[in-house]
Amino acid sequence: MIPVLLILIPLLTGLVTFFIKDEKMARAWSLITSVGTLAVSVAGITVFKDPGNLQRQYEWMQQLGSSFSVKIDGMGQVLCLLTAIAYPLIFIGTWKTQYKKAGNFFALMLLAQAGLMGVFVAMDALLFYFFWELALIPMYFLCSQWGGEKRIRVTFKFFIYTFLGSVLMLIGIIYLQSQTPDHSFSIKSFYELELSNETQSWIFWLFFVAFAIKMPVFPFHTWQPDTYEQSPTATTMVLSGIMVKMGLLGVLRWLFPVLPAAAYGWGNVVMTLSVAGIVYASLIAIRQDDIKRLVAYSSIAHIGLMCAAIFSENKSGMQGVMLQMFNHGINIIGLWIIVEIIERRFGTRKMSELGGLAQKAPAMAVFFVIIALANIALPLTNAFPGEFLMFNGILNSRSSFYLLFTIFAGLGIILGAVYTLNMIRKIFYGEVNAVTGAAMDLQWNEKIALGIIVALIFCIGVYPQVLLNMTDEISQAIINKRHVLEAISK
Repeated sequence: MIPVLLILIPLLTGLVTFFIKDEKMARAWSLITSVGTLAVSVAGITVFKDPGNLQRQYEWMQQLGSSFSVKIDGMGQVLCLLTAIAYPLIFIGTWKTQYKKAGNFFALMLLAQAGLMGVFVAMDALLFYFFWELALIPMYFLCSQWGGEKRIRVTFKFFIYTFLGSVLMLIGIIYLQSQTPDHSFSIKSFYELELSNETQSWIFWLFFVAFAIKMPVFPFHTWQPDTYEQSPTATTMVLSGIMVKMGLLGVLRWLFPVLPAAAYGWGNVVMTLSVAGIVYASLIAIRQDDIKRLVAYSSIAHIGLMCAAIFSENKSGMQGVMLQMFNHGINIIGLWIIVEIIERRFGTRKMSELGGLAQKAPAMAVFFVIIALANIALPLTNAFPGEFLMFNGILNSRSSFYLLFTIFAGLGIILGAVYTLNMIRKIFYGEVNAVTGAAMDLQWNEKIALGIIVALIFCIGVYPQVLLNMTDEISQAIINKRHVLEAISK
């Protein structure tokens, strides 16, 4: 029942929010319902963690061979928990931000949460596709209605990219369903398929392009910086903190186990694209003056590392990615909260126009430095164990070019330190100027949100075993399902 509740609570409360006209009431209602979703998610991994509570199957579209089949596995637990934690943090961190037609804004945010939860728990390919689209549609309206001056052009580009990717994935899903003995969309039927290497090869790209656009991975990333820049910051937090994980989950749950030979055969190509994206995005980030664009490009670099680690084809890489999906989401949301505070108070996101904030807003400086250093995986912060496992996975991959991939991926750490420390220096140190002279420190809601994030950073950095225990079984299961050597020998 837990996965059903994780979908129904934000879905139903989101629909109700459309009818709430008072902004304060809509904001409070959204926060309360998101806390309720968090309570259900926590209950699913503590009190009600019995397998019977974590899966459900109902009749849905039997004529098409599809059922409403949902289940929370280890990876689903991590991503549902991330989504459930992120939404209250977003609502609290942006509590002072004003929106026109606030009821509609918060309603769409909650509907997007329902779609995300559905993607993370769906065990039927058609149901997975349904929630994939359900998560994207509210994002389109949030970006186009509440975005910046260039929102229409940017949102159209975002829509074209994601629509084309979705069409390609739907073609692949329909073809695979036609090849199953029972003509079913069930994930079990998909896992039992035995396709030729040639068939797997072309289907692989139908799925991978869709997932690569969503992550995004170089060179499918060009929609991302503009969309992050023009979207309202709360929406950007959902896009970068949670929604990019849809693509990573798609690769891990739907691509690898179903198309093992193709995943192995194209592994070097994908890892090359991934590490190229790490270096490229990091170099572009160094040149940015706009904080939003800098954080956007840094996110591309982090996702590139995760994608490369997935294709390392070993448990260390897989488990590192699952751990890092949670940590990246927490860290990037923390950065976006402070970016939103700076933009709202000073009317600018340009680092060249800021400076000296540490003198006027010491609490903001402390929180920002901790979160920024966590984002580049400083030891004792949450990103360190995840990145360590991922690099270990890449270094021990079956690829003939494992050493090159490790070296170029490692450049991302060095370049990440460069643009992160430079960002901290430009914003918080130096002389106070006319823009920052009247700066005030963090307000109560901002301290609460950032305090929770910093607590998570240190708790997971010191003791990541809780998340590692969650992902241990599913990581091994993905490796076991792949049967790479057997598939290649056919």
